[in-house]
Amino acid sequence: MAGSGPATALAVRNGRVLRVGSDDDVADLVGSGTEVVELGGRAVIPGINDAHLHATWLGALWPHTLFGETGAPGMPPERPLRTAAERRAAILRAGDLLAGLGITSYTEPGLGPGEDAGGTGAFGTSVVEQYRELAAEGLLRARVTALWLYGELDGRSTLDDFLAGLATVDGPGADPERLNFAGVKIFADGIPPMRTAYTHHCYTDGTHAELLVEGQDAADRERNLTEMVLAAHRAGLQVGLHATGDRAIDLLLDAVARARAEQDADLGHYVIHGDLVSPEQLRRMADLGVGLSAQAGIAVRTAGVVGATLGQERAAGAWPLRAALDAGVPLCLTSDAPVLAPDWRREIAAADQWMGPAEDPRERVETLLRCYTVNPARQDGASAWKGTLAEGMVADLCVLAADPLALTPAELPDVDVELTVLGGRIVYERG
Repeated sequence: MAGSGPATALAVRNGRVLRVGSDDDVADLVGSGTEVVELGGRAVIPGINDAHLHATWLGALWPHTLFGETGAPGMPPERPLRTAAERRAAILRAGDLLAGLGITSYTEPGLGPGEDAGGTGAFGTSVVEQYRELAAEGLLRARVTALWLYGELDGRSTLDDFLAGLATVDGPGADPERLNFAGVKIFADGIPPMRTAYTHHCYTDGTHAELLVEGQDAADRERNLTEMVLAAHRAGLQVGLHATGDRAIDLLLDAVARARAEQDADLGHYVIHGDLVSPEQLRRMADLGVGLSAQAGIAVRTAGVVGATLGQERAAGAWPLRAALDAGVPLCLTSDAPVLAPDWRREIAAADQWMGPAEDPRERVETLLRCYTVNPARQDGASAWKGTLAEGMVADLCVLAADPLALTPAELPDVDVELTVLGGRIVYERG
């Protein structure tokens, strides 16, 4: 960035950031064929990246979400996607919604044959086909990273099905900057409110949960989960593990440690949700390069329920977002839409509320914005070309009506998204 103060101008050519600096710094680049967009003091930040968002399902259900404004999640409306045309329309509808929120990248965390018979119709291989067709036609409104799913959504999987699925993986896609199948999703457990998180401690009613990975007994299920992680790593695929309980997280970290001992490649494996992750586990995650994809809005809404199922002492340490950042864990804040609305501004406000008072609100906003830009780019394996507005990076931009660094996180949800730019092309303009 040229100069010592904040940049006031940004030049884009062929979908990439060409220069960042003052108005004078870019003046020589303006020619007769240049489109100039006057922002009038509005703020430009990197395009938002929601690293855990079920876009096809969101497009089917919106404006409904599993959570209302308050309270526990309920049953979603029955809106199954039965045809390829319906799935295509749902993806496009979600794209319009997300563009209006300044979201230029998102992760579909789990698409594949494990859900071909699923009741929603939003996660099977037909959805994969629709994404590939839309990408080939240039109709996707955001960059999409997807994880393969070889078991049931929120349900059972087997080692045999998983290994068979890995054998059929056919690469990232024709244009991995637009559509990239980066890895696999595995469901280790459920969630604490349903007493299905796989924990080292029993619930207040004396029960224990089991892993969702099938096996003859607990030890066999744990071995099978470990083999899944090892097999994916050997295949060069990232693992996103749905793990809310501390015992499930331990299994992932032990498996990643083994995998990296035999093949030391940082594939960006990460824990999805991680409600009950412990301080010691956060330190191991930082050492192993394991990220965390968390939802502050869920923490705020379900803390009371988790206290009732696990006990208040255990629940008090849940969702340690501040500790994760302090430990150096790559933390992505996400919406898990349509569990929650895909509004990153509200998620940042929820994270700030959950973390408690900040000595420097401006620094807090900047830190949490990185959890929606820089850190998700790392999770996508794309830090070299997206997530920041440096020269040479893709021109994915979110233009806000006010400077977010001049606000507190609680004020951010009231700031309008004015413009969304994907690869130098305007995909949303307010009004």
